[in-house]
Amino acid sequence: MANEAAPCPCDIGDKMDYGGRGNEVQIEHINAYLTKPSVKTDKAVIVIQDIFGWRLPNTRYMTDMLAQNGYMAICPDFFVGKDPWNPTNDCLTFQEWLKDKQPTEINKEADVVLKYLKEQCNVTRIAVIGFCWGGVATHHLILHYPELKAGVSVYGIIRDSEYRYNLNSPTLFIFGENDAIIPLDQVTTLQKKLEESCSVDFNVKIFPGQTHGFVHRKREEINPKDKPYIEEARTDLLNWLKKYV
Repeated sequence: MANEAAPCPCDIGDKMDYGGRGNEVQIEHINAYLTKPSVKTDKAVIVIQDIFGWRLPNTRYMTDMLAQNGYMAICPDFFVGKDPWNPTNDCLTFQEWLKDKQPTEINKEADVVLKYLKEQCNVTRIAVIGFCWGGVATHHLILHYPELKAGVSVYGIIRDSEYRYNLNSPTLFIFGENDAIIPLDQVTTLQKKLEESCSVDFNVKIFPGQTHGFVHRKREEINPKDKPYIEEARTDLLNWLKKYV
């Protein structure tokens, strides 16, 4: 997600060569990538894409990682068939591209996915995790869907709502110290306001030296100095889900 000072969106980073172990499914008017765990479960995690869309191999890798840890994991196309951002696009067109893809206007799709998980997958405990654009969407859903048991917003934050600190469920926020898209003053404000008014558990964690996208868009095997932080963040998000879902 771009901010006012930097209209160009984030870099795609290290695109993985990864096919995935799940399947694409049709759920009413949207498509989704679904990966089932090896054993039956009543727990599910909705994974929300970044600006590069639901088919980005990196996001499918994270979805599969969640399934390998025992969750029904689903990554819906919250762009509903519209083209994701292409890194070759002119940055000056980003705001126009974003107009019909607002991360706070996904309730219709969220309702469809929740219904599918409950009625078709027999899931009773559901969490949400999102990256970048999806981190903002995660923040939004946690504010509006009390039925969600937990949320993990990875470098995503709602900036323009006076109600953005009224979390309904335990939420972990993950940020990089050197994120050019989300300045640290916005992160410290989030921490302060949550401490003042939030009634559920939360954690705002900043990873030293890390940039936007480090959790899922950096490949640890070719970024050795970042590897400990990538692995720690992934462990943190898994532990958060294990604690609350």
